[in-house]
Amino acid sequence: MEIFKDIDDLRASLKNETTIAFVPTMGNLHAGHLALVNRAKQLSDCVVVSIFVNRLQFLPHEDFEQYPRTVSDDCKSLSGFNVNRVFVPDEKILFPTPQEFLLALPPVADTLEGKFRPGFFQGVATIVLKLFNIIQPGVAIFGKKDYQQLYVIREMVRQLNIPVEIIACETIRTSDGLALSSRNRYLDAVQRKEASQLYQTLVQTKNEIASGNTDFRALQQHAEDRLRQRGWSVDYLSIHQRNTLLPAETLDTDLVILGAAWLGKTRLIDNLEI
Repeated sequence: MEIFKDIDDLRASLKNETTIAFVPTMGNLHAGHLALVNRAKQLSDCVVVSIFVNRLQFLPHEDFEQYPRTVSDDCKSLSGFNVNRVFVPDEKILFPTPQEFLLALPPVADTLEGKFRPGFFQGVATIVLKLFNIIQPGVAIFGKKDYQQLYVIREMVRQLNIPVEIIACETIRTSDGLALSSRNRYLDAVQRKEASQLYQTLVQTKNEIASGNTDFRALQQHAEDRLRQRGWSVDYLSIHQRNTLLPAETLDTDLVILGAAWLGKTRLIDNLEI
């Protein structure tokens, strides 16, 4: 496994590769990330993983400075998967000058996560496009846990004709259903036990819809009330069409339930396809 910090050196090492599978990460790797890496290994003999905490996708009050950085441990984990190359650039490498060129995103980027974290998806799209341009992968692997992010990246690739196939992997969960996340480490013991209730609420809502209840607004309100009664602060719990991420109106299309809520000072997100 080779570790690169410089763009030109990485590009030079990749120039003779025919197909590259790419996994972008912010590090602090857990089993969810490693499942993406494992999928990448199935798709290509050349796997590139990036580790970069992207300042552009953090709001001023968010945890950019405190976000866990564990590059040494991450590289040890990746070496066990026979990853070919790891790209660990310093911020000045990717942003030698202030990033003034930014994508104008569609209205869907201002809903759900975008409503509560304005500018987040512009920051995500910018860094992913930069990394695609640097690495030139044939496929890129993303997890479904960040469902709206996956949608935005897919649309960016489709609408800008970027020659990258986006592969989605299922969310990896603990035995009680909690979606793996780097931010789970912020939970104390009591909060950790409660944290699976976000997923359980999604499951309960899914079961209601499966039984024929299509009063989506009432279902959403009931789900939010359930969490609030347990001490959560809910940003949203909402039912949407998978293919557009517009609010669901009927069962004629495939649906997804998306939720984001605070447990103490930790914000958790999750989703469940129907």
